Amino acid sequence: MERSIKFCDVTLRDGEQTPGVHFAVPQKLDIAKRLRRMGTDIIEAGFPASSPGDFEAVSAVAQDMADDDRCTVSALARMTTADIDAALRAIEPAKRKRLHVFIATSDIHLVNKLHMTREQVLARIYECVTYAKSKHIADEIEFSAEDATRTDLGFLCQAVECAVNAGASVINIPDTVGYTTPDEFTDILHAIRTAVRGKYELSVHCHNDLGLASANSIAAVQAGATQIECTINGLGERAGNAPFEEIVMALTVRHDVIGVFHRINTREITETSRLVASISGIPVSPNKAVVGANAFSHASGIHQHGVMNSRATYEIMDPAAIGLNNADTLVLGKLSGRHAFAERVRTMGYSLTSEGIDAAFTRFKEIADKKSVITDEDVRAIVGEYLDSLEGRYYLSSFQIQSGNHIKAMALVTLKVTVDGEEPYEITEAAPGEGPIDAAFNAVERIAGAEDTELISYGITAVTEGTDALGEARVKLKSLADGSVYTGRGVSTDVIKASIKAYLNAVNKWTNANKK
Repeated sequence: MERSIKFCDVTLRDGEQTPGVHFAVPQKLDIAKRLRRMGTDIIEAGFPASSPGDFEAVSAVAQDMADDDRCTVSALARMTTADIDAALRAIEPAKRKRLHVFIATSDIHLVNKLHMTREQVLARIYECVTYAKSKHIADEIEFSAEDATRTDLGFLCQAVECAVNAGASVINIPDTVGYTTPDEFTDILHAIRTAVRGKYELSVHCHNDLGLASANSIAAVQAGATQIECTINGLGERAGNAPFEEIVMALTVRHDVIGVFHRINTREITETSRLVASISGIPVSPNKAVVGANAFSHASGIHQHGVMNSRATYEIMDPAAIGLNNADTLVLGKLSGRHAFAERVRTMGYSLTSEGIDAAFTRFKEIADKKSVITDEDVRAIVGEYLDSLEGRYYLSSFQIQSGNHIKAMALVTLKVTVDGEEPYEITEAAPGEGPIDAAFNAVERIAGAEDTELISYGITAVTEGTDALGEARVKLKSLADGSVYTGRGVSTDVIKASIKAYLNAVNKWTNANKK
Protein backbone atom coordinates (compact mmCIF):
# COMPACT_ATOMS: atom_id res chain seq x y z
CA MET A 1 0.00 0.00 0.00
CA GLU A 2 1.33 3.42 -0.98
CA ARG A 3 2.22 5.90 1.74
CA SER A 4 0.26 9.12 1.98
CA ILE A 5 2.25 12.33 2.27
CA LYS A 6 0.84 15.25 4.25
CA PHE A 7 1.62 18.84 3.35
CA CYS A 8 2.03 21.32 6.18
CA ASP A 9 2.07 24.82 4.73
CA VAL A 10 3.98 27.40 6.77
CA THR A 11 3.50 30.39 4.45
CA LEU A 12 1.52 32.31 7.07
CA ARG A 13 4.27 31.87 9.65
CA ASP A 14 7.66 31.20 8.07
CA GLY A 15 6.74 32.93 4.82
CA GLU A 16 5.96 36.09 6.76
CA GLN A 17 9.57 36.07 7.97
CA THR A 18 10.59 37.15 4.47
CA PRO A 19 12.10 40.64 4.87
CA GLY A 20 9.46 43.28 4.18
CA VAL A 21 6.52 40.84 4.11
CA HIS A 22 3.59 41.42 6.44
CA PHE A 23 0.21 39.71 6.23
CA ALA A 24 -2.72 41.54 7.82
CA VAL A 25 -5.46 39.39 9.36
CA PRO A 26 -7.78 39.54 6.31
CA GLN A 27 -4.86 38.63 4.07
CA LYS A 28 -3.96 35.62 6.21
CA LEU A 29 -7.57 34.50 6.01
CA ASP A 30 -7.60 34.79 2.22
CA ILE A 31 -4.41 32.74 1.92
CA ALA A 32 -5.71 30.15 4.41
CA LYS A 33 -8.96 29.79 2.44
CA ARG A 34 -6.98 29.23 -0.75
CA LEU A 35 -4.75 26.66 0.96
CA ARG A 36 -7.84 24.79 2.18
CA ARG A 37 -9.29 24.86 -1.31
CA MET A 38 -6.04 23.33 -2.57
CA GLY A 39 -6.40 20.47 -0.08
CA THR A 40 -3.56 21.40 2.29
CA ASP A 41 -3.46 19.02 5.25
CA ILE A 42 -2.05 21.36 7.91
CA ILE A 43 -1.86 25.16 7.90
CA GLU A 44 0.59 26.70 10.35
CA ALA A 45 -1.19 30.00 10.91
CA GLY A 46 1.44 31.84 12.93
CA PHE A 47 3.38 32.36 16.14
CA PRO A 48 0.75 33.66 18.63
CA ALA A 49 3.17 34.68 21.38
CA SER A 50 5.21 36.86 19.03
CA SER A 51 2.69 39.72 18.90
CA PRO A 52 -0.98 40.57 19.60
CA GLY A 53 -1.49 40.85 15.84
CA ASP A 54 -0.23 37.34 15.20
CA PHE A 55 -2.37 35.97 18.04
CA GLU A 56 -5.40 37.64 16.43
CA ALA A 57 -4.52 36.24 13.01
CA VAL A 58 -4.10 32.65 14.27
CA SER A 59 -7.37 32.92 16.20
CA ALA A 60 -9.15 34.22 13.10
CA VAL A 61 -7.89 31.31 10.98
CA ALA A 62 -8.85 28.85 13.73
CA GLN A 63 -12.36 30.32 13.97
CA ASP A 64 -12.73 30.13 10.20
CA MET A 65 -11.97 26.40 10.45
CA ALA A 66 -14.25 25.67 13.39
CA ASP A 67 -16.27 23.20 11.30
CA ASP A 68 -13.49 21.82 9.11
CA ASP A 69 -12.50 18.30 10.11
CA ARG A 70 -10.21 17.91 7.09
CA CYS A 71 -7.60 20.64 7.61
CA THR A 72 -5.59 21.07 10.83
CA VAL A 73 -4.64 24.50 12.19
CA SER A 74 -1.19 24.67 13.75
CA ALA A 75 0.49 27.34 15.87
CA LEU A 76 4.17 27.69 16.75
CA ALA A 77 5.52 28.09 20.29
CA ARG A 78 8.90 28.19 21.95
CA MET A 79 9.57 25.83 24.82
CA THR A 80 7.99 28.08 27.45
CA THR A 81 4.67 27.70 29.23
CA ALA A 82 3.69 31.27 28.28
CA ASP A 83 4.22 30.57 24.56
CA ILE A 84 2.39 27.27 24.81
CA ASP A 85 -0.59 28.83 26.59
CA ALA A 86 -0.84 31.59 23.99
CA ALA A 87 -0.68 29.12 21.10
CA LEU A 88 -3.30 26.81 22.64
CA ARG A 89 -5.69 29.71 23.25
CA ALA A 90 -5.26 30.89 19.67
CA ILE A 91 -5.97 27.53 18.00
CA GLU A 92 -8.72 26.42 20.39
CA PRO A 93 -11.64 27.41 18.09
CA ALA A 94 -10.43 25.13 15.27
CA LYS A 95 -11.98 21.74 14.71
CA ARG A 96 -8.56 20.11 14.34
CA LYS A 97 -5.72 21.62 16.36
CA ARG A 98 -1.97 21.17 16.47
CA LEU A 99 0.62 22.73 18.78
CA HIS A 100 4.11 23.03 17.30
CA VAL A 101 6.88 23.49 19.88
CA PHE A 102 10.54 23.91 19.08
CA ILE A 103 13.96 24.33 20.64
CA ALA A 104 17.43 24.41 19.12
CA THR A 105 19.59 21.32 19.58
CA SER A 106 22.88 22.07 17.79
CA ASP A 107 25.90 22.98 19.89
CA ILE A 108 26.20 26.18 17.84
CA HIS A 109 22.81 27.31 19.10
CA LEU A 110 23.19 25.92 22.61
CA VAL A 111 26.43 27.81 23.20
CA ASN A 112 25.79 31.02 21.32
CA LYS A 113 22.02 31.54 21.61
CA LEU A 114 20.39 29.48 24.37
CA HIS A 115 23.33 29.28 26.80
CA MET A 116 22.04 25.87 27.88
CA THR A 117 23.61 22.46 28.32
CA ARG A 118 22.33 19.40 26.50
CA GLU A 119 20.90 18.10 29.75
CA GLN A 120 18.98 21.33 30.28
CA VAL A 121 17.57 21.14 26.76
CA LEU A 122 16.36 17.57 27.31
CA ALA A 123 14.74 18.58 30.58
CA ARG A 124 13.02 21.54 28.90
CA ILE A 125 11.69 19.38 26.08
CA TYR A 126 10.18 16.84 28.46
CA GLU A 127 8.76 19.46 30.78
CA CYS A 128 7.12 21.56 28.05
CA VAL A 129 5.74 18.73 25.91
CA THR A 130 4.32 17.11 29.05
CA TYR A 131 2.79 20.44 30.05
CA ALA A 132 1.21 20.96 26.62
CA LYS A 133 -0.14 17.41 26.62
CA SER A 134 -1.73 17.93 30.03
CA LYS A 135 -3.85 20.80 28.68
CA HIS A 136 -5.86 18.41 26.49
CA ILE A 137 -6.50 21.11 23.87
CA ALA A 138 -4.32 20.18 20.91
CA ASP A 139 -5.13 17.01 18.99
CA GLU A 140 -1.45 16.71 18.07
CA ILE A 141 1.82 18.00 19.42
CA GLU A 142 4.67 18.52 16.97
CA PHE A 143 8.25 18.82 18.18
CA SER A 144 10.96 20.49 16.11
CA ALA A 145 14.67 20.27 16.83
CA GLU A 146 15.87 23.57 15.41
CA ASP A 147 19.12 23.28 13.41
CA ALA A 148 18.74 19.51 13.51
CA THR A 149 21.03 18.85 10.55
CA ARG A 150 23.98 20.47 12.36
CA THR A 151 23.21 18.69 15.63
CA ASP A 152 25.28 15.81 16.97
CA LEU A 153 23.33 12.79 15.72
CA GLY A 154 23.42 10.95 19.04
CA PHE A 155 22.05 13.98 20.90
CA LEU A 156 19.44 14.59 18.19
CA CYS A 157 18.13 11.06 18.71
CA GLN A 158 18.02 11.69 22.47
CA ALA A 159 16.01 14.87 21.96
CA VAL A 160 13.56 13.13 19.63
CA GLU A 161 13.14 10.20 22.03
CA CYS A 162 12.54 12.62 24.91
CA ALA A 163 9.80 14.42 22.94
CA VAL A 164 8.13 11.15 21.90
CA ASN A 165 8.17 9.85 25.49
CA ALA A 166 6.59 13.11 26.66
CA GLY A 167 3.74 12.83 24.17
CA ALA A 168 4.77 14.39 20.86
CA SER A 169 3.15 12.58 17.94
CA VAL A 170 4.86 14.50 15.12
CA ILE A 171 8.64 14.84 15.00
CA ASN A 172 9.97 17.50 12.68
CA ILE A 173 13.60 17.51 11.53
CA PRO A 174 14.40 20.98 10.16
CA ASP A 175 17.30 21.81 7.92
CA THR A 176 17.09 25.28 9.43
CA VAL A 177 19.94 26.89 7.51
CA GLY A 178 19.77 24.81 4.33
CA TYR A 179 23.05 23.09 5.16
CA THR A 180 22.51 19.41 4.49
CA THR A 181 22.58 17.35 1.29
CA PRO A 182 20.06 14.70 0.21
CA ASP A 183 22.32 11.77 1.12
CA GLU A 184 23.17 13.23 4.53
CA PHE A 185 19.52 13.95 5.22
CA THR A 186 18.56 10.41 4.32
CA ASP A 187 21.15 9.06 6.76
CA ILE A 188 19.88 11.34 9.56
CA LEU A 189 16.27 10.22 9.11
CA HIS A 190 17.19 6.54 8.94
CA ALA A 191 19.26 6.91 12.12
CA ILE A 192 16.34 8.51 13.98
CA ARG A 193 13.90 5.83 12.89
CA THR A 194 16.34 3.14 13.98
CA ALA A 195 17.20 4.69 17.34
CA VAL A 196 13.78 6.01 18.40
CA ARG A 197 10.97 3.50 18.57
CA GLY A 198 7.37 4.45 19.04
CA LYS A 199 4.39 5.72 17.12
CA TYR A 200 5.14 9.12 15.63
CA GLU A 201 4.98 10.86 12.30
CA LEU A 202 8.27 11.99 10.77
CA SER A 203 8.27 15.45 9.23
CA VAL A 204 10.90 17.65 7.55
CA HIS A 205 11.27 21.39 7.08
CA CYS A 206 13.94 22.45 4.59
CA HIS A 207 15.44 25.83 3.80
CA ASN A 208 16.95 26.74 0.46
CA ASP A 209 20.29 28.39 1.30
CA LEU A 210 22.17 26.06 -1.06
CA GLY A 211 19.26 25.57 -3.46
CA LEU A 212 18.62 22.07 -2.11
CA ALA A 213 15.32 22.51 -0.26
CA SER A 214 13.19 20.63 -2.79
CA ALA A 215 15.79 17.92 -3.33
CA ASN A 216 16.21 17.40 0.42
CA SER A 217 12.43 17.26 0.96
CA ILE A 218 12.00 14.63 -1.76
CA ALA A 219 14.93 12.62 -0.39
CA ALA A 220 13.22 12.76 3.01
CA VAL A 221 10.03 11.33 1.53
CA GLN A 222 12.02 8.50 -0.01
CA ALA A 223 13.66 7.94 3.39
CA GLY A 224 10.29 7.50 5.09
CA ALA A 225 9.09 10.98 6.04
CA THR A 226 5.32 11.36 5.82
CA GLN A 227 4.99 15.13 6.25
CA ILE A 228 6.60 17.97 4.29
CA GLU A 229 6.66 21.53 5.60
CA CYS A 230 6.88 24.13 2.85
CA THR A 231 5.71 27.53 1.65
CA ILE A 232 3.96 28.82 -1.44
CA ASN A 233 6.51 30.19 -3.94
CA GLY A 234 9.27 29.20 -1.52
CA LEU A 235 8.72 32.30 0.63
CA GLY A 236 10.83 32.54 3.77
CA GLU A 237 13.78 34.25 5.36
CA ARG A 238 17.15 34.33 3.60
CA ALA A 239 16.87 32.12 0.48
CA GLY A 240 13.42 30.89 1.47
CA ASN A 241 11.80 27.55 2.23
CA ALA A 242 11.07 24.44 0.23
CA PRO A 243 8.48 25.52 -2.38
CA PHE A 244 5.11 23.78 -1.97
CA GLU A 245 4.39 23.74 -5.71
CA GLU A 246 7.72 22.17 -6.66
CA ILE A 247 7.46 19.32 -4.19
CA VAL A 248 3.84 18.44 -4.88
CA MET A 249 4.45 18.37 -8.64
CA ALA A 250 7.64 16.33 -8.21
CA LEU A 251 5.66 13.75 -6.24
CA THR A 252 2.93 13.85 -8.89
CA VAL A 253 5.03 13.74 -12.05
CA ARG A 254 7.55 11.23 -10.67
CA HIS A 255 5.06 8.99 -8.93
CA ASP A 256 6.65 6.13 -10.86
CA VAL A 257 9.88 6.59 -8.90
CA ILE A 258 8.81 8.04 -5.57
CA GLY A 259 5.65 5.95 -5.20
CA VAL A 260 3.62 8.03 -2.73
CA PHE A 261 0.33 9.85 -3.03
CA HIS A 262 -1.05 13.12 -1.67
CA ARG A 263 -4.40 14.89 -1.42
CA ILE A 264 -3.44 18.19 -3.02
CA ASN A 265 -5.63 19.52 -5.83
CA THR A 266 -2.86 20.56 -8.18
CA ARG A 267 -5.24 22.57 -10.36
CA GLU A 268 -5.33 25.20 -7.61
CA ILE A 269 -1.55 25.73 -7.65
CA THR A 270 -1.36 28.59 -10.13
CA GLU A 271 -4.04 30.76 -8.53
CA THR A 272 -2.64 30.07 -5.06
CA SER A 273 0.82 31.10 -6.21
CA ARG A 274 -0.51 34.28 -7.78
CA LEU A 275 -2.54 35.18 -4.70
CA VAL A 276 0.47 34.81 -2.39
CA ALA A 277 2.69 36.77 -4.79
CA SER A 278 0.14 39.56 -4.91
CA ILE A 279 -0.45 39.76 -1.15
CA SER A 280 3.19 39.35 -0.17
CA GLY A 281 4.48 41.81 -2.75
CA ILE A 282 7.19 39.28 -3.69
CA PRO A 283 6.93 38.53 -7.42
CA VAL A 284 7.60 35.06 -8.78
CA SER A 285 10.79 34.83 -10.82
CA PRO A 286 9.98 34.17 -14.50
CA ASN A 287 12.18 31.04 -14.52
CA LYS A 288 10.74 29.71 -11.26
CA ALA A 289 9.93 26.00 -11.53
CA VAL A 290 6.24 25.11 -12.00
CA VAL A 291 4.72 28.59 -11.49
CA GLY A 292 7.15 30.95 -13.22
CA ALA A 293 5.92 32.86 -16.27
CA ASN A 294 8.44 31.00 -18.44
CA ALA A 295 7.80 27.54 -16.98
CA PHE A 296 5.86 26.50 -20.11
CA SER A 297 7.45 28.90 -22.61
CA HIS A 298 9.63 27.83 -25.51
CA ALA A 299 11.96 30.21 -27.36
CA SER A 300 14.29 27.78 -29.13
CA GLY A 301 13.23 26.93 -32.66
CA ILE A 302 14.04 23.27 -32.07
CA HIS A 303 11.88 23.23 -28.94
CA GLN A 304 9.03 25.08 -30.64
CA HIS A 305 9.02 22.60 -33.49
CA GLY A 306 8.93 19.68 -31.08
CA VAL A 307 6.12 21.17 -28.99
CA MET A 308 4.07 21.88 -32.11
CA ASN A 309 4.21 18.18 -32.93
CA SER A 310 3.73 16.99 -29.36
CA ARG A 311 3.88 19.02 -26.13
CA ALA A 312 5.37 15.95 -24.42
CA THR A 313 8.62 16.49 -26.32
CA TYR A 314 9.65 19.37 -24.04
CA GLU A 315 6.98 19.53 -21.33
CA ILE A 316 6.80 17.00 -18.50
CA MET A 317 3.68 18.59 -17.00
CA ASP A 318 0.34 19.49 -18.51
CA PRO A 319 -0.18 23.22 -17.82
CA ALA A 320 -3.83 22.50 -17.09
CA ALA A 321 -2.75 20.16 -14.28
CA ILE A 322 -1.61 23.19 -12.26
CA GLY A 323 -4.62 25.29 -13.25
CA LEU A 324 -2.85 27.21 -16.00
CA ASN A 325 -5.32 27.79 -18.79
CA ASN A 326 -4.95 31.07 -20.61
CA ALA A 327 -8.24 30.52 -22.41
CA ASP A 328 -10.03 31.06 -19.10
CA THR A 329 -8.47 34.48 -18.52
CA LEU A 330 -11.28 36.98 -18.04
CA VAL A 331 -10.97 40.17 -20.06
CA LEU A 332 -12.63 43.17 -18.45
CA GLY A 333 -13.09 46.67 -19.81
CA LYS A 334 -14.63 50.02 -19.00
CA LEU A 335 -18.13 48.69 -19.72
CA SER A 336 -17.81 45.83 -17.21
CA GLY A 337 -20.06 46.06 -14.18
CA ARG A 338 -19.43 45.77 -10.46
CA HIS A 339 -20.90 42.26 -10.34
CA ALA A 340 -18.51 40.86 -12.96
CA PHE A 341 -15.59 42.57 -11.25
CA ALA A 342 -16.58 41.27 -7.81
CA GLU A 343 -17.00 37.72 -9.11
CA ARG A 344 -13.57 37.73 -10.70
CA VAL A 345 -12.01 39.08 -7.50
CA ARG A 346 -13.72 36.29 -5.54
CA THR A 347 -12.54 33.52 -7.86
CA MET A 348 -9.00 34.84 -7.53
CA GLY A 349 -9.18 34.10 -3.83
CA TYR A 350 -9.68 37.56 -2.32
CA SER A 351 -12.32 38.11 0.37
CA LEU A 352 -13.12 41.80 0.11
CA THR A 353 -15.93 43.45 2.01
CA SER A 354 -18.62 45.32 0.09
CA GLU A 355 -16.74 48.51 0.91
CA GLY A 356 -13.53 46.95 -0.37
CA ILE A 357 -15.18 45.88 -3.63
CA ASP A 358 -16.52 49.42 -4.08
CA ALA A 359 -13.08 50.95 -3.54
CA ALA A 360 -11.30 48.49 -5.81
CA PHE A 361 -14.04 48.79 -8.46
CA THR A 362 -13.71 52.58 -8.45
CA ARG A 363 -9.98 52.20 -9.03
CA PHE A 364 -10.69 49.61 -11.73
CA LYS A 365 -12.97 52.07 -13.53
CA GLU A 366 -10.34 54.81 -13.35
CA ILE A 367 -7.80 52.54 -15.00
CA ALA A 368 -10.30 51.07 -17.48
CA ASP A 369 -10.90 54.57 -18.85
CA LYS A 370 -7.21 54.70 -19.77
CA LYS A 371 -6.70 51.08 -20.90
CA SER A 372 -8.53 49.21 -23.62
CA VAL A 373 -8.38 45.88 -21.80
CA ILE A 374 -8.04 45.00 -18.10
CA THR A 375 -6.47 41.56 -17.57
CA ASP A 376 -6.35 39.29 -14.55
CA GLU A 377 -2.88 40.59 -13.73
CA ASP A 378 -4.23 44.14 -13.72
CA VAL A 379 -7.02 43.10 -11.36
CA ARG A 380 -4.51 41.48 -8.99
CA ALA A 381 -2.46 44.65 -8.97
CA ILE A 382 -5.54 46.80 -8.27
CA VAL A 383 -6.77 44.59 -5.42
CA GLY A 384 -3.26 44.25 -4.00
CA GLU A 385 -2.87 48.01 -3.97
CA TYR A 386 -6.22 48.39 -2.19
CA LEU A 387 -5.29 45.83 0.47
CA ASP A 388 -1.99 47.59 1.09
CA SER A 389 -3.79 50.93 1.43
CA LEU A 390 -5.76 49.66 4.44
CA GLU A 391 -2.66 50.24 6.56
CA GLY A 392 -2.43 53.87 5.48
CA ARG A 393 -2.24 57.18 7.28
CA TYR A 394 -1.14 59.17 4.24
CA TYR A 395 -2.99 59.16 0.91
CA LEU A 396 -2.03 60.84 -2.33
CA SER A 397 -4.34 63.74 -3.19
CA SER A 398 -2.38 65.39 -5.99
CA PHE A 399 1.09 65.98 -7.38
CA GLN A 400 2.77 68.28 -9.88
CA ILE A 401 6.16 67.65 -11.43
CA GLN A 402 8.56 70.08 -13.08
CA SER A 403 11.40 68.33 -14.85
CA GLY A 404 13.65 68.62 -17.85
CA ASN A 405 17.17 67.97 -19.06
CA HIS A 406 18.29 71.55 -18.29
CA ILE A 407 16.39 72.25 -15.07
CA LYS A 408 16.38 70.82 -11.56
CA ALA A 409 13.45 68.46 -10.98
CA MET A 410 10.84 69.78 -8.53
CA ALA A 411 7.79 68.05 -7.11
CA LEU A 412 4.76 69.56 -5.39
CA VAL A 413 2.91 66.82 -3.50
CA THR A 414 -0.31 67.05 -1.50
CA LEU A 415 -1.21 64.22 0.87
CA LYS A 416 -4.41 63.62 2.79
CA VAL A 417 -3.61 62.73 6.39
CA THR A 418 -5.95 60.53 8.44
CA VAL A 419 -5.38 60.11 12.15
CA ASP A 420 -7.75 58.21 14.46
CA GLY A 421 -10.11 60.60 16.22
CA GLU A 422 -9.29 63.55 13.97
CA GLU A 423 -10.82 65.00 10.83
CA PRO A 424 -8.72 64.26 7.72
CA TYR A 425 -6.61 67.19 6.56
CA GLU A 426 -4.14 67.90 3.77
CA ILE A 427 -0.45 68.83 3.78
CA THR A 428 1.45 70.11 0.76
CA GLU A 429 5.22 70.10 0.38
CA ALA A 430 7.62 70.90 -2.43
CA ALA A 431 11.04 69.31 -2.82
CA PRO A 432 13.85 69.11 -5.40
CA GLY A 433 15.44 65.89 -6.60
CA GLU A 434 17.76 64.30 -9.13
CA GLY A 435 14.71 63.43 -11.19
CA PRO A 436 10.91 63.61 -10.95
CA ILE A 437 10.54 60.45 -8.87
CA ASP A 438 13.36 61.37 -6.48
CA ALA A 439 11.81 64.82 -6.03
CA ALA A 440 8.38 63.33 -5.33
CA PHE A 441 9.85 60.89 -2.80
CA ASN A 442 11.63 63.76 -1.06
CA ALA A 443 8.36 65.70 -0.77
CA VAL A 444 6.58 62.68 0.73
CA GLU A 445 9.49 62.16 3.14
CA ARG A 446 9.13 65.73 4.38
CA ILE A 447 5.40 65.40 4.97
CA ALA A 448 5.64 62.04 6.76
CA GLY A 449 8.80 62.85 8.72
CA ALA A 450 10.48 59.80 7.25
CA GLU A 451 14.04 61.10 7.43
CA ASP A 452 14.98 58.06 9.52
CA THR A 453 14.43 55.74 6.57
CA GLU A 454 16.58 54.84 3.58
CA LEU A 455 15.32 53.82 0.16
CA ILE A 456 17.16 50.58 -0.60
CA SER A 457 15.24 49.29 -3.60
CA TYR A 458 13.03 50.77 -6.30
CA GLY A 459 11.70 49.24 -9.48
CA ILE A 460 8.79 49.48 -11.85
CA THR A 461 7.46 46.87 -14.24
CA ALA A 462 4.62 46.70 -16.72
CA VAL A 463 1.89 44.43 -15.39
CA THR A 464 0.78 43.70 -18.94
CA GLU A 465 2.00 44.56 -22.43
CA GLY A 466 1.31 47.61 -24.57
CA THR A 467 1.74 51.37 -24.37
CA ASP A 468 -1.28 51.59 -22.06
CA ALA A 469 0.10 48.96 -19.68
CA LEU A 470 -0.52 49.29 -15.98
CA GLY A 471 2.77 50.02 -14.27
CA GLU A 472 3.45 48.41 -10.90
CA ALA A 473 6.08 50.15 -8.78
CA ARG A 474 7.75 48.44 -5.82
CA VAL A 475 9.98 50.01 -3.22
CA LYS A 476 11.80 48.87 -0.10
CA LEU A 477 12.55 51.21 2.78
CA LYS A 478 14.92 50.42 5.61
CA SER A 479 14.51 51.90 9.07
CA LEU A 480 17.79 53.46 10.13
CA ALA A 481 16.80 52.89 13.77
CA ASP A 482 16.45 49.10 13.79
CA GLY A 483 17.16 47.90 10.25
CA SER A 484 13.58 46.70 9.62
CA VAL A 485 12.55 46.62 5.97
CA TYR A 486 9.17 47.79 4.67
CA THR A 487 7.91 47.08 1.17
CA GLY A 488 5.49 49.21 -0.79
CA ARG A 489 3.54 48.82 -3.99
CA GLY A 490 1.59 51.16 -6.25
CA VAL A 491 -0.13 50.75 -9.60
CA SER A 492 -1.13 53.24 -12.26
CA THR A 493 -0.89 53.81 -15.98
CA ASP A 494 1.25 56.82 -14.93
CA VAL A 495 4.62 55.52 -13.72
CA ILE A 496 5.29 58.58 -11.55
CA LYS A 497 1.94 58.20 -9.81
CA ALA A 498 2.56 54.47 -9.32
CA SER A 499 5.97 55.25 -7.83
CA ILE A 500 4.61 57.84 -5.38
CA LYS A 501 1.89 55.44 -4.25
CA ALA A 502 4.43 52.64 -3.73
CA TYR A 503 6.66 54.90 -1.67
CA LEU A 504 3.65 56.09 0.36
CA ASN A 505 2.63 52.49 0.99
CA ALA A 506 6.06 51.68 2.45
CA VAL A 507 6.12 54.90 4.48
CA ASN A 508 2.68 54.06 5.91
CA LYS A 509 3.93 50.67 7.06
CA TRP A 510 6.98 52.27 8.65
CA THR A 511 4.78 54.91 10.31
CA ASN A 512 2.42 52.29 11.75
CA ALA A 513 5.29 50.18 13.05
CA ASN A 514 6.83 53.18 14.77
CA LYS A 515 3.49 54.72 15.84
CA LYS A 516 4.47 58.10 14.49
